[in-house]
Amino acid sequence: MADISVIGSGSWGTALAWLLRNNGHRVTLWSYLREENEMFLKYRENVDKLPGVLLDQEVVFTNQLEESIPGRDMLVLAVPSPAIRSTARNMRGLVSEGQLIVNVAKGIEEKNLMTMTDIIEEEIPQADVAVLSGPSHAEEVGKGLPTTIVAGAHSRETAERIQGYFMSPVFRVYTSSDMLGIETGAALKNVIALAAGMADGLGYGDNTKAALITRGIAEISRLGTAMGAHLETFYGLSGIGDLIVTCASVHSRNRKAGWLIGQGRTMEQAMAEVHMVVEGVYSARAGMKLAERYHVEVPIIQSVNEILFEGKSAAEAVSQLMQRVKKDELNKW
Repeated sequence: MADISVIGSGSWGTALAWLLRNNGHRVTLWSYLREENEMFLKYRENVDKLPGVLLDQEVVFTNQLEESIPGRDMLVLAVPSPAIRSTARNMRGLVSEGQLIVNVAKGIEEKNLMTMTDIIEEEIPQADVAVLSGPSHAEEVGKGLPTTIVAGAHSRETAERIQGYFMSPVFRVYTSSDMLGIETGAALKNVIALAAGMADGLGYGDNTKAALITRGIAEISRLGTAMGAHLETFYGLSGIGDLIVTCASVHSRNRKAGWLIGQGRTMEQAMAEVHMVVEGVYSARAGMKLAERYHVEVPIIQSVNEILFEGKSAAEAVSQLMQRVKKDELNKW
């Protein structure tokens, strides 16, 4: 049994707290908002974001970092990607040398083009920082439905430690040394999922979605390998695995936001209607900037940026993608 704190009580943080408690660990769940903490104390569930997933009487709820960090065997950082830097900065003085922090947010910081673990390591240099990612919607994990996921770390020892904490009969964990690939795939798949949702909103069919997923993973892998990640990672759980579920699932907030945009909503209207952070919107510009830095062609990511930030209609973007210059799929001729 380990002492574990989940920092962030949104849908994913709540689901992971449920999973870790079911694995027999002592769990503390930290909420940024006092009102959210009071909700957990009263109902023992996230009534707004993950209704029906009840946390048992042994889970401790708090909105004080001082009560959540010291002495813990593992800290699971589950705040949305735009809040990673500020939260990590607030944690810095409480984290001990070598304390394990596992990031589960998905995104790339637009200003500095840093991954989430890069940001955490910059803000909390004394921590042992790792990442957990893969096809894992909170709504299903909180019901105990089976999935597989990957833990990335700087050392095998740390990765296997995370594997041991999270592994269960319904939550299989693999390990990997490719943290960059895991995080790049995790962030950019949200951008492709926005495009898939837009296609759904426009009334296009399964063929269109399959094409978007396939060409989307081609873009992600081209960019990721140019950055130094391993190609195999993008054909694994945090690449194609997470991309498929995010593009296809009714639980996907990125797909839903894209669907609303395809239906004619503005980006702002779609984000407001989803009621949760749509991380693909934050990663879209970062993905485009990375593509420019590494001189990689990413037409789908570029089109999503044009729709979100330049006023192009989703239908016009699809038409332009379909009429791009003729290409060879393998670039081998």
